[in-house]
Amino acid sequence: MAKIISYCFVACIFFTNANAQLSNTKTELPKQEKPAEEKKSGPADLSFNPDAAVVTNHSATINGQKVAYKATAGTLPVWDEEGKAIAGLFYTYYERTDVNKAARPLVISFNGGPGSASVWMHIGYTGPVLLNIDEEGYPVQPYGYKENANSILDVADIVYVDPVNTGYSRIVGKDVPKTKFFGVNADIKYLADWINSFVTRYNRWGSPKYLIGESYGTTRVSGLALELQQAHWMYLNGVVLVSPTSLGIERGAATDAALRLPYFAATAWYHKKLSGNFLQKDLEAFLPEVEDFTMNQLLPALNKGSLLDDATKKSIATRMANYSGLPLQVILQNNLDISPSLFWKELLRNEAYTVGRLDSRYKGIDKKEGGERPDFNAELTAWLHAFTPPINMYLRNDLNYKTDYPYNVFGSVYPWDNTNDRTGENLRSAMSINPYLHLLVQSGYYDGACDYFNAKYNLWQMDPSGKLKDRIQWKGFRSGHMMYLRKEDLKASTDQLREFIKKAIPDKAAKY
Repeated sequence: MAKIISYCFVACIFFTNANAQLSNTKTELPKQEKPAEEKKSGPADLSFNPDAAVVTNHSATINGQKVAYKATAGTLPVWDEEGKAIAGLFYTYYERTDVNKAARPLVISFNGGPGSASVWMHIGYTGPVLLNIDEEGYPVQPYGYKENANSILDVADIVYVDPVNTGYSRIVGKDVPKTKFFGVNADIKYLADWINSFVTRYNRWGSPKYLIGESYGTTRVSGLALELQQAHWMYLNGVVLVSPTSLGIERGAATDAALRLPYFAATAWYHKKLSGNFLQKDLEAFLPEVEDFTMNQLLPALNKGSLLDDATKKSIATRMANYSGLPLQVILQNNLDISPSLFWKELLRNEAYTVGRLDSRYKGIDKKEGGERPDFNAELTAWLHAFTPPINMYLRNDLNYKTDYPYNVFGSVYPWDNTNDRTGENLRSAMSINPYLHLLVQSGYYDGACDYFNAKYNLWQMDPSGKLKDRIQWKGFRSGHMMYLRKEDLKASTDQLREFIKKAIPDKAAKY
């Protein structure tokens, strides 16, 4: 995929005292609003304070142990060159309070979009509370949340950051140009400045530091790794990419088309649209065959274009049909180049369903069975259904953050400048310069927006010499874009994060 820009989503859930047993103590009130008697009725009368916070105290049982922690929910300014606040970023900061803080790891968490708040990983993955969903990740009612027994707060403190116009983050003043925030490199620059401010204010310079990003957040944190080193002399221990984009690594048209096939195969395997021989194999035993065909036969064939003879073309198309579950005629009609949207519409067309973009386990129903793309994203509808009520309830009721501003699960960041995206190369450079820096990549096999095989391809292109491979890990999970929504994968992926954090804390000097 030449340039993948995809929304990243994480769920939040309504918390009940019986489930979560979290104790709250409000210590400071935010100042986002005028006193009630001074306020008028319209949102234009709200007064945004870019520097305010509320602190509450909690406890939870995480990874089998009792963990006491405090949560800080608030805004911290983005400063311009003259020291003027031009924006306030909303953040939620969790600090464990029953351990020595001297060398406590700090994880800085971003979601994606661009234009998405940090809600998804906050209450769906690594945070201390977890939304109510079923074991496969589907929404349930009543909306709610509970303790997250798999949170990584037992091993690291965490701050969830909402970029400008997401969550409760806002620009300060009408004259501040949006170009300071809305673009690949502008985003990286101002967020690096903000991280410096956060680390300084909360005295975390001595902490081993990790960035985690999901979807477009992987573009963001890959660029931040080098920007923090070069502009702030802040050296990281680890970067985690959850469902990564293409990271600015260019694909030609043939490569782009070929790399989709393993994802198609995984989805067809899940929906049992393959021959019995393939279905008798475990998914992870089946996919290497498809990957080998993709790199060694399909990619060269697509590069030949009209030079490909008819017999070879039909042979390749037959293999693609066998692996993807699509009709041979459809593949031939499209010259071996099947778009993701056509695949989502075609795979279950005879059953009158579509499959989800970000998680192809989800099914949708269109107005017409005909056509080349689904009417809507079935998985995103389910996730917004599950996440939006709980994050609003949790921030207000448990973290005591009171404001009448809307929490933007998605906010406007238009127009976004995608030019000069070199974030994959930036991450490679940062790892080359910093011997301490480790990389973990987590992917869902059923993610059609930021698919798992493109994530592997990123790593091959980022490290063509193989000299960094001892500091790079990749892991696939049997779910989609937010692979942690599936209960089994939540446990496995958070355990992997714990191991990664511990492994990336060195016991020797930083040298080659």
